[in-house]
Amino acid sequence: MFNWLQNFADWLIYSVFNIETETHLATALNFFVYDTLKILILLFVIVFFMGIINAYFPIERLKNYLNRKKMYGLEYFFSSIFGAITPFCSCSSVPLFIGFVQGGIPLGVTFSFLITSPLVNEVAIAMFIGMFGLKATLIYAVSGIILGTIGGWLLGKLNLEPLLSNWVKKILERKIQQVEYKEEKLTFYQHLPEIIRGAWDIVKGVFIYIIIGIAIGAVMHGYVPENFFNEFLGGEEWWTVPLAVIVAVPMYANAAGIVPVIEVFVAKGVPLGTAIAFMMATVGLSIPEATLLKKVMSLKLIAIFFGVVTLCIIISGYLFNIIL
Repeated sequence: MFNWLQNFADWLIYSVFNIETETHLATALNFFVYDTLKILILLFVIVFFMGIINAYFPIERLKNYLNRKKMYGLEYFFSSIFGAITPFCSCSSVPLFIGFVQGGIPLGVTFSFLITSPLVNEVAIAMFIGMFGLKATLIYAVSGIILGTIGGWLLGKLNLEPLLSNWVKKILERKIQQVEYKEEKLTFYQHLPEIIRGAWDIVKGVFIYIIIGIAIGAVMHGYVPENFFNEFLGGEEWWTVPLAVIVAVPMYANAAGIVPVIEVFVAKGVPLGTAIAFMMATVGLSIPEATLLKKVMSLKLIAIFFGVVTLCIIISGYLFNIIL
């Protein structure tokens, strides 16, 4: 499908720039040109189609539906699905999480959204399809949704509402009357300009992260010794997956920035499951996210949230390595 992009990258690097093939510089630049164009094209197309879904399934409708219906546990799954189709990193998911709490959505359901939203979105899916193929993408996406569903359910069963911050408690006590969402019925063609603008805005918003991430990946791809990552994370020892997750938790990146790096990890010998676990911990848990969550959670609740999600990601990493 993308052979023409590879041919363009080869022509640009080897013919136009006249860089000798098989050199570190040529390998890095070829990787950078090809992956940048491929990811940007996939990203716009998938974000465009997700924009169509979002246009007909707004946040307010989800809030009202979850509050009205008895879902028998499916609310966690639906919240994870909604998280998967929203293009947010861990930090940008926090404002929506706050809105869910203020809107009266059960805490466990809001956690399902918060867990899944940075892990699985059109940005990551677009990049995964191009880099790892359809099978790995489906496993990654489905497992991310399941992780959010189970993680939210577990956190919901712990009755953690008392551990919300005083700021949130005061807001809930005031029972501020929510403005009822008034749906404006528009035709598809009336929605289309807004959807295109939204897709373009998302691409522009993550463009710099894509460039930085692919640039890092290109340098690693061209210059890092073949066995560098394999030495630390490439083995089958039981501790490689927990090590990958624990090392990743203090870091911060969104999917656009980390997926190209993961591609290089795999190329250098790191098992795909271990690499995906590293990515999930990087995009799903971060110090900036914890700082933002301090507004709505106590430190104990943040620690519980991070602990549960870390454990789920480690388990997922083991399963990925078995399946993939």
